[in-house]
Amino acid sequence: MSFACLSTAYLAPVQYYTKLASFDEILIETAENYPKQTYRNRCLIASANGVQALTVPVEKPSTLKIPTCDVRISNHGNWRHLHWNALVSAYNMSPFFEYYADDLRPFYEKEYKFLIDYNGVIQATICSLLDIRPRIMHTTGYEQHRENDFRYVIDPRRPLPDNDFTPRPYYQVFRDKHGFIPNLSIVDLLFNMGPESILFL
Repeated sequence: MSFACLSTAYLAPVQYYTKLASFDEILIETAENYPKQTYRNRCLIASANGVQALTVPVEKPSTLKIPTCDVRISNHGNWRHLHWNALVSAYNMSPFFEYYADDLRPFYEKEYKFLIDYNGVIQATICSLLDIRPRIMHTTGYEQHRENDFRYVIDPRRPLPDNDFTPRPYYQVFRDKHGFIPNLSIVDLLFNMGPESILFL
């Protein structure tokens, strides 16, 4: 039984899903002090203008440090509508957007209280669409070092070396304009490659 540890992530990048596809059991970190500006509450997609970041707003905690499991989504503003419109704008011309849109649209119509719950239900849906079935568990306490630890390896600002991940080019809607953009959100792979996505993981 193979095992890996990951952070929670919003529409996580392809690299993240290679771990979900490769390991039998995944331990999602919930007890860490929540770090800002990571994939925990943001994703990167390919738009007509290049890479676009989508960020789930979170409530400012009352203390300097807060466990990831206690981070609440802020429902001020219209972020769900903006995110869905960004996904439609970026991918409505992709081969498989209409095929998967009805599976993902509900996550932009319902309010969720906690970030970790929101990320978890989206992740479960995407795993089902990819036909991968890792056993997902959550940490009950923080440990600095864990087996096959990718919590801080997969990072949009300061990614650490990952010898097990080499991006494989695939069709992207705006590839002629921007070239291939590696390691975007898993939805980029899913909307562009559909059932063949698993072959790239």
